[in-house]
Amino acid sequence: MPNIESNSKRKVVLLTGASRGLGLSILKVLLQDSGFHVVATARRESLSRFQDLSIGESESLWIRPLDVLNKIERDILLQEIEEKLGGVDILINNAGYMLRAVVEHVGEVERFKQMDTNFRAPMALIRGVLPRMREKRFGRIINISSVGGMMAMPTMSVYSASKFALEGASEALWYEVRPWNIRVTLVQPGFINSDSYMNVKLTRESERAQRDKNSPYYNHYHSMVPFINQMMKLSPASPEKIANIVLKTIRKKRPPLRVAGTIDAHIFNFLRKALPRKLYHLILYYSLPKVLRWGEE
Repeated sequence: MPNIESNSKRKVVLLTGASRGLGLSILKVLLQDSGFHVVATARRESLSRFQDLSIGESESLWIRPLDVLNKIERDILLQEIEEKLGGVDILINNAGYMLRAVVEHVGEVERFKQMDTNFRAPMALIRGVLPRMREKRFGRIINISSVGGMMAMPTMSVYSASKFALEGASEALWYEVRPWNIRVTLVQPGFINSDSYMNVKLTRESERAQRDKNSPYYNHYHSMVPFINQMMKLSPASPEKIANIVLKTIRKKRPPLRVAGTIDAHIFNFLRKALPRKLYHLILYYSLPKVLRWGEE
């Protein structure tokens, strides 16, 4: 494997959320490289997807059930990897989901679930793999973030909050574990040309508001939903392209803290740095679809 410190053993990769979307694309590119032993995980009810896709276990692939929110399942899996494979060398925190709702439409249970899935679960897995990585003085931690982790979008409030939290903790971690040759990277995809927008979850209140023309947020949803869907359909970026970016990041001897995954991620990152903050937010606000109709009675 070029540019990555290695010994004769395959590097052990733990990949979460591997049964669909970007996770599945990452799994496929990893399996093409003989330098990895991949532990691919998904929720128990999603494991049949691997069989449907003719992906089976082999010398270089384990398939394991994992609900990232379940501490017992996390601990059992990490212990098995430790005992049989010598621990995780590369952790890819990909599992997550997106909740579509304005702040007013997110209840406490929904807010905790979003934060638990996209932030607390990755942090728990990182804590579980770090002792062995420190012992080996080698490790790679790849956290799949989002453009939503550098800029917030209306109707995606708590999703952005979860990614902002992931970004902040990962940045601190970058400093903390560098002395042991453990490298932390945030991969930031923006709009990806896939059907992943079909899997966006709604809260009960946001679902109700999209159907109710008398809702004060009706125009918010009916502007943003088709806009985001259209941007994803028009995006030149594919899950396969992002997966190859992840692979290239793993192979680098000194991967950066942040890697933009799509063109729009590069653009928004440039705008945030180049423009005064007040002007930046005004431009984005007036660029929102039909924003002048928001708040109409």
